[in-house]
Amino acid sequence: MAAPLLSSSDQQKKALRAQLRASRPVLSPDALKALTDRLFNEIIRNEVQRVGAVWPMPGEVDLRPLCARLCRAGFHVSLPETPPKGSPLVFRQWNPGSVLQAGRYGTFHPHAPEEIPELLLVPFLAFDRRGVRLGYGGGYYDRTLERLRVPAIGFGVAAQERSSLPTGPHDVLLPCIVTERETIHTPVFQKG
Repeated sequence: MAAPLLSSSDQQKKALRAQLRASRPVLSPDALKALTDRLFNEIIRNEVQRVGAVWPMPGEVDLRPLCARLCRAGFHVSLPETPPKGSPLVFRQWNPGSVLQAGRYGTFHPHAPEEIPELLLVPFLAFDRRGVRLGYGGGYYDRTLERLRVPAIGFGVAAQERSSLPTGPHDVLLPCIVTERETIHTPVFQKG
């Protein structure tokens, strides 16, 4: 059976992913603190209690200090379990004493009950100011955001910004993006 043909947008995304994975920016400790402080403030602004976060994969922003801070402040934190391709993420309760188990694609998640987040923190390889994010290509976050319909905050390094990214019909735009330099409320936020 022949592989499906990729659209022009899919081809552009695939090439861009390969380029971005090879040159990921690294944050200094001060820049990481600035980013996590901005995220914490934006989470508080959303008036939620259950936050879906992520455990870092190699090269990603490390949200572990933020996750611990959220727990100390009384928030419920959950981490995603990556299901088979084509399904949305499943979030599992986490606290600083949680035992993690290995998941798909080098991810880790708690061996704990499922919890439905009221807000998601979403990683990316790149973003633009329209709220477009370039992820890893599995579509997990797009499916999850479509299913949950909760606020989402993209997070990453300012150097990951691009003037414009290709989009596809299933891409879910982010209303807010936080970097170590700024909090960006996108046109999606303005409409909401």
